[in-house]
Amino acid sequence: MAQRFLSFAAALAASALVLTGCAAGDPKDEKTTVSFRLWDNTVASAYEDSFEAFEEENPGIDVKINVVGWADYWKKLRTDVAGKTMDDVFWLNNSYFGAYADSGTLVNIDKTLGKDASDDWEDSVVDQFTRDDTLWGVPQLYDAGVAVYYNKTLVEAAGVTPDDLGNLTWSPDPAVDTYLPVAKSLTLDSAGVSAADPAFNGSIAQYGTNIAYDTQAITLPFIGSNGGVYQKGDKFAFSDSKTVEAFQYLVNAINVAKVAPSAADTNTNSDFSRDAFLQGKMALFQSGLYNLKNVSDGADFEWGVAPMPKGPAGRVSVTNGVVVAGNAASDKQDAINKVLTWLGSKEGNGYLGKSGAAVPAVKSAQQSYFDFWENEGVSIEPFFDVIEQAAPISAPTGANYGKGFDAFDPIFQEIFKGTLDPKVGLKQAEDAANAAISG
Repeated sequence: MAQRFLSFAAALAASALVLTGCAAGDPKDEKTTVSFRLWDNTVASAYEDSFEAFEEENPGIDVKINVVGWADYWKKLRTDVAGKTMDDVFWLNNSYFGAYADSGTLVNIDKTLGKDASDDWEDSVVDQFTRDDTLWGVPQLYDAGVAVYYNKTLVEAAGVTPDDLGNLTWSPDPAVDTYLPVAKSLTLDSAGVSAADPAFNGSIAQYGTNIAYDTQAITLPFIGSNGGVYQKGDKFAFSDSKTVEAFQYLVNAINVAKVAPSAADTNTNSDFSRDAFLQGKMALFQSGLYNLKNVSDGADFEWGVAPMPKGPAGRVSVTNGVVVAGNAASDKQDAINKVLTWLGSKEGNGYLGKSGAAVPAVKSAQQSYFDFWENEGVSIEPFFDVIEQAAPISAPTGANYGKGFDAFDPIFQEIFKGTLDPKVGLKQAEDAANAAISG
């Protein structure tokens, strides 16, 4: 199998080679190199197989995958679009696509592939990436709801059963809350004493859970399950009283109850909790399907999946999707359209499901994903049950969301560190973010 992964610099060099026509040989035999940027190595491996099949059918096109880590992805995207050094096709999520659609950066999918192309695509993902009645990306991934991965050995050692986990309730009212007491029983200090014991020394050797500043896996589900809101339209609404209650609960769990890692460890390292769970140092790990393959491949202990805890408003998760967008500024539009058409097909998108890497956003390709995990003996029902039980809270959105995020992010970090009162900080964050998107 040919090596398809490129560093960022190598991807640019390959693109420049094609643009300048410096390749040797008969021009008729030259291949067009299409570079494809995404942020997930696990899914990139599935794309490797997909593009191998694509190139057999399209021998004149060579697709190179460029993985840019999540921590740097959006900053590089902004810089590279402005500098006209962006890849030919690239992943986008709901939070950031609006600004690029409005600026003319993206290929118009309805125009290039036709409106009928979306008939087999996950409706919620199509809706997320439709702006001004136009679809701006080809759906690739469908993240259903959020659930809780658990380490069976650690949970059983604390006398907690999977049924117990499935019936946990979190609440701002300590008399009702059952989630925090269980998380305390699963949190152990260096002497093996649980956080539920007065003798707990605070030097944590095993975390009970992964509560942290994690918008998709933690923050939004807790806000939603308390009946709070994150945005009203494109405006941020962090000062909502139910949202404030949810933040106060999360901050208390980290800094007072100490059942989760310090925000100093998790604020800027989105993989800290996942890695701690895989290392057997965390009992509960609330996350989405996007971590299922990582857990399956990385865990050397027995694990399972339980429903997320129920809040005062029930279990309210968030759903999200990812599309692949075409770079409208590239001079390789014919090749880009062929790649987009392939990735929007059952065959092209199906490789993501066959490997268990992600739920394909092409509906006819999704069965391969369910078959994969059924063969692995893993029940993924909690991720789907939660979105059937209640309407999800909306994922962050807006043409200027990136500007808003830059304004509220440092304030949120201080809130989770426990250095800024949630009620005060959320009002500051709301005002700063709304000023940023309207300025």
